[in-house]
Amino acid sequence: MINCANCKVFSCNEGSGCVNNHDFSSFIDFSKQEYDKKDNKKILEVSTQIEGEHYMEWTRLEEVIDFIKQMDYKNVGIAHCIGLASETEILKEILKKIVGVNSICCKFSGIEKNEYKLTKIDCKKYESICNPIGQAKVLNDLKTELNIVIGLCVGHDILFNKYSDAPVTTFIVKDRVTGHNPAIALYSNYYRKKL
Repeated sequence: MINCANCKVFSCNEGSGCVNNHDFSSFIDFSKQEYDKKDNKKILEVSTQIEGEHYMEWTRLEEVIDFIKQMDYKNVGIAHCIGLASETEILKEILKKIVGVNSICCKFSGIEKNEYKLTKIDCKKYESICNPIGQAKVLNDLKTELNIVIGLCVGHDILFNKYSDAPVTTFIVKDRVTGHNPAIALYSNYYRKKL
């Protein structure tokens, strides 16, 4: 079992071997081979430069903007929850100053939940499924170079990432209870007791 979260030393961060004597050499070799691939190398270089030059200075939004510029992307997609359409529109207005932006809502297909015998919030109303596979397909067909997730439900985000041809980054994580700040549950004693 590997449990880096419980490590108090993190000797790896100092260039030493794992204090728990795990042999990661084959994984390190694999990683190095993958980072040598042109597309992976550029993403690694740009993201590391942003971290190194703007550590504790930039918001996630500023990092995303600079990442898009440095990667020289021309066509970006946003896969968003219908409940965060306003936030998506604000982000789209900001990004379209530097790049072409396509946004696709989770409910765009209008497929009823009953068709797949899915649990509904209100059984008396028509409810469309979230369609993350369809969102990915639409953005794939539009040949987006980077896709940004805004508020897709847990599981739906997994399916979107699985089917997206372009690399994916998350801008807003869905958490209806904490105002889309899931880390609060880790910092709050009240939430931790509840769990």
